[in-house]
Amino acid sequence: MDAVKNKKIYYFPCDLTCRAATHTGYFVSWLAARIYTEEFSKKVNQVLEEKVFKSRGLDLDLGYIKDTRISYSHIHDFLNKTLIIDFKKPMSLVSTLEGERNGIESVGNHYSSPPCWAIGHKSDLGSLRKRVYQVINKSEDTASFLFTGVDMDNLVITREKFKNMEITALVTAGVTSNAIRMSKDQGRFYEPGTINIILLPNMKLTSRAMARAVISATEAKIAALMDLDIRSSYSSSLHQATGTGTDNIIVVRGTGIEIDNAGGHSKLGELIAKAVYQGVRKAICKQNKIIASRNIFRRLQERQISIYSLISGLPCDCIQEKSDLAGAVEKLLLDNRYASFIESALVISDNYEKGLVKDLSTYHLWCHLMAEDIAGKKIDQMKELVSMDDMPVVLKMALDAVLNGVFFNKSNQLAK
Repeated sequence: MDAVKNKKIYYFPCDLTCRAATHTGYFVSWLAARIYTEEFSKKVNQVLEEKVFKSRGLDLDLGYIKDTRISYSHIHDFLNKTLIIDFKKPMSLVSTLEGERNGIESVGNHYSSPPCWAIGHKSDLGSLRKRVYQVINKSEDTASFLFTGVDMDNLVITREKFKNMEITALVTAGVTSNAIRMSKDQGRFYEPGTINIILLPNMKLTSRAMARAVISATEAKIAALMDLDIRSSYSSSLHQATGTGTDNIIVVRGTGIEIDNAGGHSKLGELIAKAVYQGVRKAICKQNKIIASRNIFRRLQERQISIYSLISGLPCDCIQEKSDLAGAVEKLLLDNRYASFIESALVISDNYEKGLVKDLSTYHLWCHLMAEDIAGKKIDQMKELVSMDDMPVVLKMALDAVLNGVFFNKSNQLAK
C-alpha cells in the first residue's frame, strides 16, 4: 500500500525478474538506482571516478576521419559506452536532435546503461550532454552526439557503394519498449528504445542534400520495421511501429565531389536507403534478437497474446484440464502448417484494420475448415472460446478456430 501511495512501483524486464538468478548483480544495481535515485545522482556519493577506462578502435576508412572508437566509462557509478568519431578538420552536419551545426570536430552516439535511466530523468538533456562531454573530453561547441539506451556493443556499421560514391551508416536500434505508430499513438516520453543513425558520405553534400538524406533514411528505417513486423508498444495488436519516440539521425556533410540530391530517385538516396535498411534490421537483431523468421509464439507475445492467457480465459468448464489443452495448442503450433495459418491471420488482421480487406466471409470459411482439420471431424457449431474483447476480429477468428479444433479433437478422443 505504501508503494502505491508513494508511487514507488517499478517495472523491470522479464530477463531480470523471471531469471534473476543469472543476472543478480545487474538486477540489484538497477533496482538500487531506481529506489535510491536521489542518492545515486549526487556526485559526492560516487565510488568510481567518472572517466574513460578503456577504448576499442573501429575502422571506417574515410579520408576526413581521424579516429573512430567506442570508449567505456563510468558515470553515476555505472557503465556507459560512447561511439566517438573525430574529424581531421571541422565539419558541418544536420542533426535531428540539434538542427544544423557547423564547425563540428566530433560526432557520436552515447549509451547510458539501464541503472542510469532514472537518474538521467531527474535532469534535462543539456545536463546529461554536459556530463558526458566532460567525461569523454569533448566540448559542446565542437561536438554533436546522439543519446540512447541501446548498448553500443550492438552497433552495426553498413556500407553501400556505386562506382565512386559510397555511404556508411552507423546504426543502433532498440524497439521493444517505446516503439510507436505515428498518427495513431499518443506522444509519451519513455527512454530505453531509440533508433539512432549516423550517415557518413564519401562526397560533399549540400545543405539541401543533407536535409533530403534525413527523409531517405527515415523511409528506409520505416521499411525495415514494416518488413520485420515490429509492433507499436502502445497498440501492438492493431499497429505496426514506424519508429520509436526518441529516434534521431545525424547526416555529416563529408568532403570531395559536391552532391546536391539525396532523394529517392537519386543514386545517393538509393545507397542511403539500402545502408539504413540493412543497418536497422541487423541492429534490431543484435539488440532485441528479433528476426523476420521468429516463431509464432514470439509474434503472438509481441501482440500481448499468450496461449496460457487464452486457455485461462475460456468461458466454459472444459472436460480436460486447461493445462493439457494449452499444451495441445502449443504442440499444434509447432507444426509449420498451423503456425502459417496464424501467421497469415496476422497479416490479414493488419490489412482488415486498415480497411484494405472488406469482406471476411471467405476467411470465416477457412477458419471453420481449419478447425475441422485439427479436430479430425465435422464441427456443426463453432464455440466462441476467445474471450478477449479487445482482440482484433481476424485474430479472434483464427485463434477461435485453433482452440475449437483442439477442443473437439480432445473431446473426440475422450469419447473413444
